[in-house]
Amino acid sequence: MKISSLNFIFIVAITGSYVKEVWKFYEVYFYPLEKGKNTMKTFADKVKESRETLGLSQGALAEKVNVSQRSITAYETGSAKPRGTTARKLAHALNVSLDYLLNDETEDPKSGIEKDSYLANIHDLYGARGEEEAKALLDQNMALFAGGGLSQEAKDAFFESIMTAYVTCKEEARKTYGHKNTEK
Repeated sequence: MKISSLNFIFIVAITGSYVKEVWKFYEVYFYPLEKGKNTMKTFADKVKESRETLGLSQGALAEKVNVSQRSITAYETGSAKPRGTTARKLAHALNVSLDYLLNDETEDPKSGIEKDSYLANIHDLYGARGEEEAKALLDQNMALFAGGGLSQEAKDAFFESIMTAYVTCKEEARKTYGHKNTEK
């Protein structure tokens, strides 16, 4: 049900003593929608909010990520985004998942955080493309557990099994199709 501004004014008139509370509700839920504002948090919003939640200064975060304070400022203003290893270090320093930081549609800071270490290892072994393949593999197989809750141990065992199978296949492919010894 969509509530227009006129309906909202009517609601405020009826409630009387709850005007402040109703106004706050309107500002949060309806005003952004009417003005066409995006209510999703951006990368910049997530970095700044996560840093402040941890009580870190921009300088302290920069030190943890091994970048300049100027870079952190650029991330928080939305004028720059880190790539690769720097993005992974930033997510780790902020104690959030990489998916949360890089995907504006992801609202849960811990969404997929258990996959991050496995994907980091794959990235180190096979680069960005290997990481994307492994992520797709994990995402496709996570559908098997839709609707059910898994313990952290079960998730770890699942990720470990999938990643072991992935690495084994990649290594076999490397042996079969990799660079041949051309010495005579």
